[in-house]
Amino acid sequence: MPMKLQFLGAAQNVTGSRHLLEANGTRLLVDCGLYQERQFRERNWEPFTVDPRTIDAVLLTHAHLDHCGLLPKLVKEGFRGKIYCTAATAEIARIILLDSAHLQEEDARFKARRHKKERRKGRFPVVPLYTTADAEASFPQFSPVRYKQPVQIGAGVEVTFHDAGHVLGSSIIRVKVTENGEQKTVLFSGDIGRPDRPIVHDPALIAEADYILVESTYGDRVHQGPEDTRKMIAEVINSTKQGGGNIIVPSFALERSQELLYYVNELLLTDAIPRLKVFLDSPMAARITKVFQKHRELFDEEMTDFVEQNASPFKFPDLKMVATSEQSKAINRMKGTIMVIAGSGMCTGGRVKHHLVNNIGEPRNTIMFVGYQAVGTLGRRIVNGEKEVRILGRKHRVKARVARINGFSAHADKEELLDWLKGVKRPPRKVFVVHGESESALQFGDYIRQETGWQVAVPAYQDEIVLD
Repeated sequence: MPMKLQFLGAAQNVTGSRHLLEANGTRLLVDCGLYQERQFRERNWEPFTVDPRTIDAVLLTHAHLDHCGLLPKLVKEGFRGKIYCTAATAEIARIILLDSAHLQEEDARFKARRHKKERRKGRFPVVPLYTTADAEASFPQFSPVRYKQPVQIGAGVEVTFHDAGHVLGSSIIRVKVTENGEQKTVLFSGDIGRPDRPIVHDPALIAEADYILVESTYGDRVHQGPEDTRKMIAEVINSTKQGGGNIIVPSFALERSQELLYYVNELLLTDAIPRLKVFLDSPMAARITKVFQKHRELFDEEMTDFVEQNASPFKFPDLKMVATSEQSKAINRMKGTIMVIAGSGMCTGGRVKHHLVNNIGEPRNTIMFVGYQAVGTLGRRIVNGEKEVRILGRKHRVKARVARINGFSAHADKEELLDWLKGVKRPPRKVFVVHGESESALQFGDYIRQETGWQVAVPAYQDEIVLD
């Protein structure tokens, strides 16, 4: 039976990551992510392309929602195998999935009330995609693994996880298949991090692979350096404080919030910015931060030194972790310049929407984006300069300054991705470019061909390839 690979998500788009590998009669699903772009969200509600009951195992690269967010639905629809990932990923995924389920339930209630009031039907059902109980039902299937320690899954199928340097516990996954005495390896990049970033290690280089799936989120551009990132954060804080405004930061609870706190603390310690009240208005981010503190073995040298010299970068005098919705609402009554870091990172849900409602119409304020904004999201519309956006069912004029700090990305740029690919000592049989918007993926595919001469494909949604 030939080895087959099917692209069930993150194919010429950046969310909904899902790849099905069939080898030696074993079915492996690499990631099971939620679609977040508006034009693809209906795929979240569709039945899975393959029956979940026929999948033997899930290999989870990391705990971002676009990689793990449909696991509760997969289990609900019959998947009974193990979900292999690092211990840190398992702990963070539990937090993220519970939060996602809560938002699904909350969103369904809100839409039901609005539809009843307006006597209309929306595009999606007014029931949760999955519930808190569904999320909890998936947790017993998580099976933690260690980096570099092979795991046998099925006959002649061996899986090894390596540090991807993207977020805490993130992995590059190498699948080695042995059949009739012949070995083939398939390498799944997951999301590749950037070298020389604080907190996590650099991405591991893998010497051998026959087939490579590589992400291309930023496959069409080159990032600014860390020093530029620090300067831009300082400029936003200083200029906004001078003007008497607030700084609202839509931020992902995993890695981005922690890295932003690291930079703000560093800027405060060097007197590059004045003291100001900083609110981490994300109970999920606060819980994930505790996971960071627990897994110090995953810190890089820079972060380890910082911790030894200055205690925790996630704590400083004017930082407040916001727990309740009442505390969140009270922030809007604060006087003087404040910084609010809140989810979600693409403004698709969560408390940041309420802070946007209260701040986006005031020119003194700044909306500071520190992460990728997928096409169709509220964050992308704001970044693209739309003068009016719809938030929580009402239209709001965008009068606040909009600042974007691309160098903050936890994704490697095109040059860093190519450097990672060149870690392979001999040319692979084929490279598949995934997890990037169509233009970015196609440009990066061309870039790889020009620089290496390798065989490259940019698969479309549901494409199936025989790996001969």
